[in-house]
Amino acid sequence: MNITILGAGAMGSLFGGYLSRLNNVSVIDLNQSIVDSINGNGVRIKEKDGSVGVYHPKAYTSSSDLDVQDLIIVFVKSMFTVSALQANKGIIGKDTYIMTLQNGAGHEAKLLKAADRAHVIIGSTQHNSSVIGPGFVNHGGSGITSIGLLDGGSSALSSIAAAFTACGFECRTEDNVQKQIWKKIFTNTAASSLTALFQVPLGFIHADKDANYLMRQLCREAVEVSASLGLDFDLDETIDDVERVLINAPDGYTSIYADIKDGRKSEVDTISGAVVEAAKEQGVAVPYHDMLVHAIHALEERNKKEL
Repeated sequence: MNITILGAGAMGSLFGGYLSRLNNVSVIDLNQSIVDSINGNGVRIKEKDGSVGVYHPKAYTSSSDLDVQDLIIVFVKSMFTVSALQANKGIIGKDTYIMTLQNGAGHEAKLLKAADRAHVIIGSTQHNSSVIGPGFVNHGGSGITSIGLLDGGSSALSSIAAAFTACGFECRTEDNVQKQIWKKIFTNTAASSLTALFQVPLGFIHADKDANYLMRQLCREAVEVSASLGLDFDLDETIDDVERVLINAPDGYTSIYADIKDGRKSEVDTISGAVVEAAKEQGVAVPYHDMLVHAIHALEERNKKEL
């Protein structure tokens, strides 16, 4: 399969590396140093046992020399999705699938600017990754990757799911993939956003009683919002799922943590902000989420003034 990854950050490098085991994978990133590192040294992935695997997708700053692709996976920051797809429209054909595994919700509207509904794939993954250096990432945790089409009939994606599974990403198709996306939102908003706020690894949210209390309140609010959307989740099971992630990856650092640490604008508006927006539409009160979104935006503004 001919696959192009847009964005060679933590998750783009992880997926680009693994998928290159059995596919023709190209990685597009505007950062020349990342491109040079991948082409010179490969994508290096440090596993939980300390071992480092090296993989060899091809890296480019532009897709101008590439043919139309079978699959494009978007891993740029959400605020750059539309511009990235526009810049790489030459590799999008009538049969090209465009997939988002980005954190948060609402990404499909941006993908629909580049493809029809039958070729837009939305999904979520339990894998997480953090950047060590250009083309070098830490694979902090793994799990299921769920993908689906907007209007169901997701069994049509079985060959893509099989290709992912063969390369080390256990993947399944889901007709109600929105439920899987919200399941991922629970972890991102209740844990990842807190790691950004407190600048700590995931394990801190489990171990510290006050941070753990906040995690549980954020889970409660998000479950209440999802219920208003017709998605049925059990609160205790949801908290257990988040706790499991924290326990299994205690030293894991999230992308939103790294954004705040390095002075970049974060994706909080498509993560915790997505809960806030849905809550407004449904008339559900989410004071913990409101505070969290404003707090992270305040950190972003502080960072801008310090640069």
